[in-house]
Amino acid sequence: MKIYAVRVKPGAEPVLMSEGFAWLTFILGPLWLALNRAWIPAALSLATYVLISVLAPSAIGAVLAGGLAVLLGLHGHDLQNWALERRGYKLIHMVAARDQEEAWMRLVAYRPDLAARLTADIR
Repeated sequence: MKIYAVRVKPGAEPVLMSEGFAWLTFILGPLWLALNRAWIPAALSLATYVLISVLAPSAIGAVLAGGLAVLLGLHGHDLQNWALERRGYKLIHMVAARDQEEAWMRLVAYRPDLAARLTADIR
């Protein structure tokens, strides 16, 4: 089972963010962060990659870049959650489910008031 953090902002749809290792952040690093609007972590991680490539010898630079990739993978979802908090989203609930679809169903069953926000665009 996975754990999902539910964040809401007044006037916006709820956001469901999975917890755990972020494989896409591990692989794509700053690009994934930028695509998910985590601008500050994206810029800082890109600057760190540039500094590693400029200042470190090739063997040590590869190890440092790999270590940075692992750190980004471990904290990728946390960085995205932080960026959501900076935009006004608040953590309201945690949901355990097998996949994202089941997490949405459990969330709506527990918080029916959020169902209106999700179906507002359908009407």
